[in-house]
Amino acid sequence: MAFTLPPLPYPHSALAASGMCQETLELHHGKHHQAYVTALNGFVEKMPELQGKTLEEIVTMSFGKPEMAGVFNNAGQHWNHNLFWQCMKPNGGGAMPGRLEKKIIEDFGSIDAFKEAFKQAGVTQFGSGWCWLVVAKDGKLACTKTPNGSNPLAEGQGTAILGCDVWEHSYYLDFRNRRPDYISNFLERLVNWEFVDSLLAKA
Repeated sequence: MAFTLPPLPYPHSALAASGMCQETLELHHGKHHQAYVTALNGFVEKMPELQGKTLEEIVTMSFGKPEMAGVFNNAGQHWNHNLFWQCMKPNGGGAMPGRLEKKIIEDFGSIDAFKEAFKQAGVTQFGSGWCWLVVAKDGKLACTKTPNGSNPLAEGQGTAILGCDVWEHSYYLDFRNRRPDYISNFLERLVNWEFVDSLLAKA
């Protein structure tokens, strides 16, 4: 079965008031994410060893293999974006559910310390990539970063419960070259903390 582009959980215009304009979403979701899905399906059609595999299986089996770099880049980006869209909502940000807030304070010392660590991960990712909040293998929350289409699933960093795309196509229309402002806005006005909390509960 071919992979498909999932619909956004909100209209393309729904995040504009929170700092992500309709054009950004139309291009990012409808063009960039769709291109990853189309390319991935092309690889699956040509490579019998990929057929019948889940997206997660393809990400992990292709990671670190130069001969499968194209497969990994597109599978990784499909996985990353599937999470990214769900991590946002109209009028996001604000107060966190109690369980998530308590865990963040326990592991980072404060909410502000977490936000600074998350922002630092995204700002210091050289070139294109992602920053993440993960439940690490020791059970503690940690902020990490990955280059290009890689992710915590592939790199064994733990279970991702929040991801922010820091490729330029994610923020350039709204913030130009101001990546720090984009990440701050993501945390304060876009994140769906209830969704993040639900992933924490499952981790």
